[in-house]
Amino acid sequence: MSQSHHEWWAPERPAASTPSAPATPPRRSRNRGRQERARRTRRRRTAWVVVIVLAVVAGAGYLVVSSLGDMFSGGKPTASPSDFPGPGTGEVEITVNPGDSGAAIGQTLQEAGVVASVSAFVSAYDADEAALGIQPGTYRLLLEMPAADAVAALLNPASRVQSGVVVAEGLTVEQILKRISEESDIPLKDLRAAAEQPDKIGLPEQAGGELEGWLFPATYDVGPDDSAVKVLKTMTAKTVQVLEDAGVPKDQWEPVLIKASLVEREAKHDEDRPKMARAIENRLEDGWTLGIDAAVAYGAGVNGTELTTAMLEDTSNPYNLRVHAGLPPTPIASPGKVSIDAVLAPAEGDWMYWCAVNLDTGETKFGVTEADHAACVAEMNAWIEENS
Repeated sequence: MSQSHHEWWAPERPAASTPSAPATPPRRSRNRGRQERARRTRRRRTAWVVVIVLAVVAGAGYLVVSSLGDMFSGGKPTASPSDFPGPGTGEVEITVNPGDSGAAIGQTLQEAGVVASVSAFVSAYDADEAALGIQPGTYRLLLEMPAADAVAALLNPASRVQSGVVVAEGLTVEQILKRISEESDIPLKDLRAAAEQPDKIGLPEQAGGELEGWLFPATYDVGPDDSAVKVLKTMTAKTVQVLEDAGVPKDQWEPVLIKASLVEREAKHDEDRPKMARAIENRLEDGWTLGIDAAVAYGAGVNGTELTTAMLEDTSNPYNLRVHAGLPPTPIASPGKVSIDAVLAPAEGDWMYWCAVNLDTGETKFGVTEADHAACVAEMNAWIEENS
């Protein structure tokens, strides 16, 4: 009886305690969801690919059109409402300052009426790789030029309004000032006045207020608006730069320039300069007078060929290195880098003498003993007699 009762109620228990089958989604429905998500992902990827392809095609089309445009316009940017058609008229002077960017130059040109807009010039500037070589200076340009023509004009040395002042090695301060005045628009009196203002031209205190030897020999661009002070300051700064680059201690700047100036005025060939520098050092070490007539002539205010016996014996001349031992009070000229380098690295040797044996070619011979020097002087005198 109890067994039958148990069998009677057994079918009812699952219905009361177990959820019905439809509450769990079929496996086939879950697979269908995954497939739908995958299809949506593929559609998004396809859309991005289409966008990228369209962008590439558009970019290629732009390059083709730009290239064709350059072909038909001779490779130059075509004129636009923001650019002048050219060719330009009249003229105006403009100044490119050190460090000016393309935009800064464009602003200067636009304000002067050379180009129609800064943007037009910047476009032409960026299109020309050589534009990075535009140098600071003053230029004479046409008004209302196409921007590309303005870039070309700034790269043309013929457009620059300036003087290339060439200062040779071995010149004195007075000779240099005259050279600058002759090759620029700066009056000589202004240059002389500037030379008397050591603080304004940046003369180092090591010079003791004396400008001689501190105007470095080189070629300088002097613009129409450059002042005498600016030019001399540039030349003095160049000398300081050369000494610093060579590693010369500040307390040796003046002695190095003095020795280099003696070598500069005496030597005719670069290969002789290190030997002459060594002979000077040897004489100084042994307490000899240097006996350099170029210094005597400088102190006497004459050319070396104008020296007299009285001048060579004049003890009142502080530059008379025949009678005064040691170095002269100041340099006697502006030495070049080769002479400075010779003083800093003299050749190895025991030379005490030198003399030129050919005054035309400047051939110079060096000697160790008085007999060596006597033979050299005899050769020089023979040459003078033959070529008198």
